[in-house]
Amino acid sequence: MKSKVTKLSRRQFISTTAISMSAFSIISPGVLGLNGRVSPNNKLTFALIGCGTQGLRELGGMLSRSDVQVIAVCDPNLESYDYVDWSRDGLRAEIANYLKQPDWKKGAPGIPGGRKIGQEIVELYYSQDKASGSFKGCNSYEDFRELLEKEKDLDAVKIMTPDHLHATIAIAAMNKGKFTATHKPLANYLNETRAVIKTAKTTKVVTYFLPAAAGEQVHVAAEWIRSGAIGKLQSIHNWTNRPVWPQYTKKPEDTPPIPAGFNWDLWLGPCLPIAYHPNYTHAVFRGWYEFGGGAIADMGHYSLCRVFREFKLEPPIWVESTPSHVCEVVGFVSRKIHNDFSFPIASTVRFRFAASNDRPEIDIFWYDGGMRPATPDVLLNANKELPPEGIMYIGDRGMILGGFLSENLILFSGDKGEKPPQQIVAKAQEKMRSINWIDAFRQGKASEGDFLLAESITEAFNLAAISLRLGGKRLVWDSKNFKITNVDDANKYLTRKYRSGWEIKV
Repeated sequence: MKSKVTKLSRRQFISTTAISMSAFSIISPGVLGLNGRVSPNNKLTFALIGCGTQGLRELGGMLSRSDVQVIAVCDPNLESYDYVDWSRDGLRAEIANYLKQPDWKKGAPGIPGGRKIGQEIVELYYSQDKASGSFKGCNSYEDFRELLEKEKDLDAVKIMTPDHLHATIAIAAMNKGKFTATHKPLANYLNETRAVIKTAKTTKVVTYFLPAAAGEQVHVAAEWIRSGAIGKLQSIHNWTNRPVWPQYTKKPEDTPPIPAGFNWDLWLGPCLPIAYHPNYTHAVFRGWYEFGGGAIADMGHYSLCRVFREFKLEPPIWVESTPSHVCEVVGFVSRKIHNDFSFPIASTVRFRFAASNDRPEIDIFWYDGGMRPATPDVLLNANKELPPEGIMYIGDRGMILGGFLSENLILFSGDKGEKPPQQIVAKAQEKMRSINWIDAFRQGKASEGDFLLAESITEAFNLAAISLRLGGKRLVWDSKNFKITNVDDANKYLTRKYRSGWEIKV
């Protein structure tokens, strides 16, 4: 009688091997390649989609993994030195450091980016492992659709593009059966959020929402609150010094030429045609409703993802906001500039969440652009101020104050501050064992980064954008029926207006 042979796909083999290897501290030398790196057959193959500043900054972490092989990069921009970053030479120096080439791009005319730069970085890094000192094995693509079609041996993608492309690319990757990791947000329109979640459920592909692993100390705050330290939780206040990029009050009126090597049409992706302008691209895309998600999407996912999970927050029942505004003088008359195209310079947002079995209704307050909550009396009495970024958990018998990601937590239930007790910290540590997104893919199982766990926070933040876009309207949200029930005109912003051929349907 012949024995039954079960065929394993390459990805199943990697997943099975990863779990098996984790049980042993000694790995057979035969499994390893040059310089102790894992042999090619056991590597997870990756493509980086989006070779801007953040994509290139995080590329070093992928390349340093011996169980990963970056086999492709993709970006509609070939190569340029006009990117925007937070220091003039910081990114170049960081890349030069992990390439072990201190003079890499030294003296370049600006900040580098584009698929040619990404490809060069990958091949220079891997050349360090080659006796010949050279490596040519990273493909470069202008169009993510061509990449997904041609790279048959691709296991996973990491999406580091501007926000408006996240959903389009993630859906395409999941439909191709690729492990999918994406930067924040999942999508910057509500209908695209639903489409991403639906595709993740249908394909059952392992996914990872990258900011979901941030803010581990949220677990300490939650355990402390559940112990009764501040009584009933009433509200959470979270504030940031973002934006640290321009959020323009007017659309560009000039029409500079599209830079050579930049496929503007592909960069627009699903968006309606608009004339190219550098004020839309690179790091400043975040400030436009069409292309970005504003400061709240940029930073709020890091600080609040675990808050949503810990307190089992469903989509909010209503959202209201207070955006700043700008005025101009026209014909000797001062007037407020009507703006429904870019995020305000500063804002506050209030989310109301329904009660659940283990907690009452709670509000989350978000502040950006230099806005902060009122300083609590306990700090005023101690002649102290709130920090530029932070979080407060407020109950009916006290409050917990922490850094932006809930670090350095202090309980105030009277005039004195207390640090979390050791038993609270120990209990919280059971939930702090985050699975790295690459390890989640190698193990082939869902983790705290699963897209499905990010649905509520993504809906909340996209509703905030609509409220801000409407000048601060309070929006009552019927999540089940996908409708804003009190401001009918607001529903037009739930769905993007698509170019033909780029439609996303739920």
